[in-house]
Amino acid sequence: MLRIHFTPEDLTRVRVAPGPDFLWEITNSVQTLQRTDGERVFGAWRRWVRPRLPESRRLLSPLLPPRGYSPDFLTPTSGDRTTLRAAVDTLLGTPRPRLRAELTRLAGTRRLPGWAAALAEGDPDALARLGKALHAYQAEALVPHWRHVRAALEADRALRTRHLMDGGTEALLAGLGPDVHWRPPVLEVTYPVEQHLRLNGRGLVLQPSFFCWPTPTTLADGDLPPVLVHPIHHSADWADAAGAPERAAGPRPLGRLLGQTRADLLRATRAGCSTVEAARMLQVTHPAVSQHMNVLRAAGLTTTVRTAGRAFHVATAEGRALLAAEDRRAGRG
Repeated sequence: MLRIHFTPEDLTRVRVAPGPDFLWEITNSVQTLQRTDGERVFGAWRRWVRPRLPESRRLLSPLLPPRGYSPDFLTPTSGDRTTLRAAVDTLLGTPRPRLRAELTRLAGTRRLPGWAAALAEGDPDALARLGKALHAYQAEALVPHWRHVRAALEADRALRTRHLMDGGTEALLAGLGPDVHWRPPVLEVTYPVEQHLRLNGRGLVLQPSFFCWPTPTTLADGDLPPVLVHPIHHSADWADAAGAPERAAGPRPLGRLLGQTRADLLRATRAGCSTVEAARMLQVTHPAVSQHMNVLRAAGLTTTVRTAGRAFHVATAEGRALLAAEDRRAGRG
C-alpha cells in the first residue's frame, strides 16, 4: 500500500498535469510491454510493436523491469519537459552521485548488463547511448499512437476537472479509480510495496498516463517533487487503433471537415486550454494556435476568456455537440 499524507495546505496544491509526460509514457510502456496481463487493453499494441522495436529496447528494458524498483532519474520532475528532446536533456544532466545511487539500488534487485556500470559513473558515451535509445523508442513504439494517447489524456483531464468543479479536491482524489481510496487526510493507493509519501505542504501533481498499468505509481524518493501517475480509461476503439495505427492515423471525419489541426484544437478545448497548452500539445507555434482559434471562434465552436494576460479557450455548446457527434459515429459515445 502507498499512503500519501496530506496537510490542509496540500489540499490547495493538488493539480492535474496538462498533458502526457513523454518520459513517463516511455517508462510505463517499456514496463507494460514486458508484462503479460492487460491483454484486452494492450494485447494488440504489444503484438504490433514487438517486431518493430529498435535495438533501444535492449538498453531500456533492464533499467525498467515490469515490476519492482525503477530508477527515478528516468522520469525527472524538474526542468523543461515540454518536448521529448528537452526532457531527455534534463535526464542526461542527472548528477553523477544520483545516477550511481539509483543504479546501485536497481542492481540490488536484478542483474544489470555491463554497460550499466559506465552509466552509473556518468560516462558521456553511455549517457549519449541512453538518450538515443529513448528517442528511437519513442519514434518507433509511441509516435504512431501519439494522437490517440494525447486525445485519451485530454478526455481524462476533462473528467478530473469536472470532479474538481463538482466536488472540490476531495472529489478529485476520490475519483482516481478503484485502486485509490481517499481516507482523510490520507490517500491510499494499491501498491506492490509499503510506502509512505508525506507531502508536507508541497502539494501533489496528478499525472495521467496512457501506458501506466495496472495500478498508479510514484517516485521511490519521497524527497523529490511529489507526483502520482495513474492509469486512465481506455476507449473501445483503442485495440483497433493499436493493431493498425497506420490506418487509424488517417484524418477522422472532423479532421476532413475542419482540417486536422483545427479539429485537434477543438478537441483540446473540450477540457479547456490556454494558447500555451494548445501549442505544446499539438507542437505548433503560438501564432498558429491563435490563427486557428480565430476561425473556430468565428464559427461559434469555441469561446475565449482572457485573464491575467492569458487567453483560455473553451468549446461552446455547439463545439461540444460536434465533438460528441464524432464520438458517437466512431463508437466512443
